Amino acid sequence: MDSVRSDRTSGSRIPVALKILIAGGFGVGKTTMVGSVSEIRPLQTEEILTGAEGADDVSGVEGKTTTTVTMDFGRITITEDLQLYLFGTPGQDRFWFLWDELSQGALGAVVLTDTRRLADCFPSIDYFEQRGTPFVVAVNTFDTEHRFGPEAVARALDLDPGVPVVLFDARDQVAARNVLIELVEYVARRQYAAAGSR
Repeated sequence: MDSVRSDRTSGSRIPVALKILIAGGFGVGKTTMVGSVSEIRPLQTEEILTGAEGADDVSGVEGKTTTTVTMDFGRITITEDLQLYLFGTPGQDRFWFLWDELSQGALGAVVLTDTRRLADCFPSIDYFEQRGTPFVVAVNTFDTEHRFGPEAVARALDLDPGVPVVLFDARDQVAARNVLIELVEYVARRQYAAAGSR
């Protein structure tokens, strides 16, 4: 409490902190995105993939050797008044029990997808739609020859009108930052529209 008081008396501002989820299917680039954009060393809970038959479907990501077992965590300052706390969700079904805890208090979510395995993001989209959580879809274009435009992806995913779809490379810090800004602006537009309809 003293640090808050001293900040107020010194005139410096305490930034608003917003919680953002980074979600999507297995191997789509969630850990990569959090790592590329975080201004702090990200917390990652990567473990070696199990050898158990059927436990990890690596179709389309055959080179993947690790998986997130709890979450990834990072932070990015957008302006001096706004910081985003990033929580990367685990992508495998057996870790879905963590999602309800991770999503509490979230402003919104980024649903990452890879057009080679587009169906893998449907559970994430369903999760956020059922809870009324605003989200944007970010198509990770890393190492893929299957490039489709945002409109084609939106149609394939049967998204509600207005849900943003952006193409980006999860390894690119500026591109990942722009996806997060798109989400914050989308949430603001939704809130403004809801306030205007009252």
